[in-house]
Amino acid sequence: MAIRELEGKVAVVTGAGRNIGRAIALTLADAGAAIVVNTRSNKAEADGVVKEIEAMGGRAVAVIGDVADPKTAEALAAAAKPFGRIDILVNNAALRREKSIEQMTYADWREVMDATLDGAFHCTTACLPAMKEGGSIVNLGGMSAHLGAKHRAHVMTAKMALVGFSRALAHDLAERGITANCVVPGAIDTSRPTTSPNPAHHLTHGTITGVRGKPEDVAAMVRLLAGPGGRNVTGQTIHVNGGGYLGT
Repeated sequence: MAIRELEGKVAVVTGAGRNIGRAIALTLADAGAAIVVNTRSNKAEADGVVKEIEAMGGRAVAVIGDVADPKTAEALAAAAKPFGRIDILVNNAALRREKSIEQMTYADWREVMDATLDGAFHCTTACLPAMKEGGSIVNLGGMSAHLGAKHRAHVMTAKMALVGFSRALAHDLAERGITANCVVPGAIDTSRPTTSPNPAHHLTHGTITGVRGKPEDVAAMVRLLAGPGGRNVTGQTIHVNGGGYLGT
């Protein structure tokens, strides 16, 4: 018998049109949650994920917008209102640019910070008023922030800041029974446009298992943290990387 431990719950997933975000949305829907699916600009991708969830017998709605804009975060919270609640927020939306620090402009820096870090703040503050006791916030980090990599100063800084953000949320929201954690994917096999090659650090950051992970591996950890099995896990940084990084 299928286990639907999130039956009756509602999840907001940012950056959910493809790869890890899509896998998280589908996995939480498989567990029974209704999903608010966000993409930055690709309506076709968002609608496609909604249709996949509906084909599974689930409920979903798409919201298109950049989470760097507080109005998008407000629209996400508003989209969940017909479902009656918010139980899970997954801050997955991010920009992963590569540029050397010598060439990086402040505009380059801010673009990444606005989407990755400020976006997580906007979505968290927008969703918290509707978030129920027993809720869960999961922020998606990045392994390069822990290992280091060339040409990613803005990305690594934003992703490491999400570790601190998760710990702060864990303290601030503990009395409400809301957990907050940071899940850090390692080298994950994901589809990319032909104009966007694999990041250079993927060539040097291997695994001890000999294989790269799948988006579904990351989604499984998010599902655990969002469900009843994750109620005593908060303020943690959890790596899903096949042993590519053996730290905290």
